[in-house]
Amino acid sequence: MWDSVGQIAMLNRRHFLLGTAALSHSLRAAPAPVRAITKGPKFHWFGYYDKLEFDPTGRYVLSNQVDFEHRSPTANDVIQVGMIDLRDGDRWTQLGESRAWNWQQGCMLQWLPGSRDEVIWNDRVEGQFVCHIRNIHSGKQRTLPGPVYSVSPDSKWAVSPDFRRLNQTRPGYGYAGVPDPFESDLAPEQAGIWRIDLKTGQRRLLISFADATRVPNLHSPWEPTAKHWFNHLLHSPDGQRFIFLHRWRGPRQGPGFGTRMFTANGEGKDLFVLDPHGGTSHFVWRDQQSVLAWAKHPSHGDKFYLYRDQTDQVEVVGKDVMTVNGHCTYLPSKRWILNDTYPIENLHYLYLYEVATGRKVPLGEFSSQPPYRGEYRCDLHPRSSPDGKTVAIDSSHGGNGRQIYLVDVSGVA
Repeated sequence: MWDSVGQIAMLNRRHFLLGTAALSHSLRAAPAPVRAITKGPKFHWFGYYDKLEFDPTGRYVLSNQVDFEHRSPTANDVIQVGMIDLRDGDRWTQLGESRAWNWQQGCMLQWLPGSRDEVIWNDRVEGQFVCHIRNIHSGKQRTLPGPVYSVSPDSKWAVSPDFRRLNQTRPGYGYAGVPDPFESDLAPEQAGIWRIDLKTGQRRLLISFADATRVPNLHSPWEPTAKHWFNHLLHSPDGQRFIFLHRWRGPRQGPGFGTRMFTANGEGKDLFVLDPHGGTSHFVWRDQQSVLAWAKHPSHGDKFYLYRDQTDQVEVVGKDVMTVNGHCTYLPSKRWILNDTYPIENLHYLYLYEVATGRKVPLGEFSSQPPYRGEYRCDLHPRSSPDGKTVAIDSSHGGNGRQIYLVDVSGVA
């Protein structure tokens, strides 16, 4: 990680600032207005950048709440899930709680796509991971027999990786409390990616770890002793396909891991290796055919690239401007890419990139001091409101632990 090696952090800061300097006119823009919508003594955050935090009206903002930081969650640690009412003095309303959560992605709390009334999140009940769907107005709640990661755009089904395995292979992304029954199996047939029907609760295995290993890997082959897992699933905007990352760790990877980016259809078939070169990190669908991702490609090395699904077509994006990895999304208009950075010399950078012109507009710099590092880091993970005028971030810069802040981008975008 950048924040663990000073030389890499300095180099990334130089690259980032050089990219900004190349468009020096954008530096004249005043930082976007920022305000906190949560406060201590408890800590608040949402988590990943590819989930729906705002309801369709932009009134309610979802949040997790906890009373400690800087250690791994245990099976006994419970967080509260709730929402902030932006039209009522940022009033907090608790919706429920979770015993299945992590620092990077919370408990997958999110609005069901298209719904003004229902939210979904993961929990652990009687030794099993489940998900709850709750109506925020009536309080009616139902529980389904499996967790979720990415929900389809029509809210009819969801996919999820094996959170048991993730808790051991990728701390900060799995859940404590349920042991992996296949821990000693490097690529089991009985576990992998599941699909769950959000109406009936029917759950079935779509793609096993063994299935992934049967797809040839020509660019970065794994060793026979490598252990495999899946992470980072995301539906396409039309719901016809989804992305997942196939990762593995063996002697060659040491503490790191190898990566391939796959796409598949809703039945787990028609598998396609979209990025075979081993460096995929953060990504987002631009539309149903195109995926923006930070990756390593023979053409330009480590950069952001736009991939066309089920083809070998790829083009670099922001080559001299978006020069370091970040949690990338598009604002609703698709004119702007919203992005951040990991801490570079203890600063997170938040900015917009205008696709048509290549213009970068800085939105702010946010201090991030140790011990917010590693599994316990507090990345900004910027999320846009439905109208694209407001961005929510998680940040520890205010001096009262991780809290949620709103950034007004209406003057820019």
